[in-house]
Amino acid sequence: MVRAGPWLLGVIVLAARAEDLGTLGPTYPITEPHLLQQIEQRLREQQRSGALQRQQAQTAQRAQRAVQQPAPVAGLRTTQTPRTFYFDPSITLDRNLLGAKGELLFAAGTRRNPLDVVSLSRPLLFFDARDMRQVKQARALYAQRQGGLKTIITGGAYQALTKTWPTALYFDQHGRLTRQLGITQVPALVSQDGARLRIDELQVTP
Repeated sequence: MVRAGPWLLGVIVLAARAEDLGTLGPTYPITEPHLLQQIEQRLREQQRSGALQRQQAQTAQRAQRAVQQPAPVAGLRTTQTPRTFYFDPSITLDRNLLGAKGELLFAAGTRRNPLDVVSLSRPLLFFDARDMRQVKQARALYAQRQGGLKTIITGGAYQALTKTWPTALYFDQHGRLTRQLGITQVPALVSQDGARLRIDELQVTP
């Protein structure tokens, strides 16, 4: 048999003694309009006034501009002092890496360099397409290397340039690549040097 504690007995006693005390004051029906009804009414008013159509058109225009000319990568500048530095892409695994059949390929704590497994197929050239000097220089480097470059822009009219560019053109979305590689100046050329990446921030040619 389980004994009830004092607090539980108190609750039982209060419940047993509960009674209807009647109405303590005047009551009124809830007249506040439903939130969804308010939203629906406001949307209908905006539709009648044409405001909704204007907002939709502005949203579509902003989306189109974002595709045609994405926001430039923040924190980059045109090369002022050319420099060469190196990047080690090695990573230390924070968990076991398993194969397709569940077999252990690499244990947690293992330090591996991706370049030991796969090579950089082509050097990467980063440039700002808002600077016509960099665009001209990128074209010249692409021709000089007979197309052996992967070109990536960090700012400018991406869609317009794609129409006239001799190869696939990429955009460094949110600066993920330049930030990871430590690039602060463009144009910048990234190439493989053994088990590391060589990064040359190039002087802009006139």
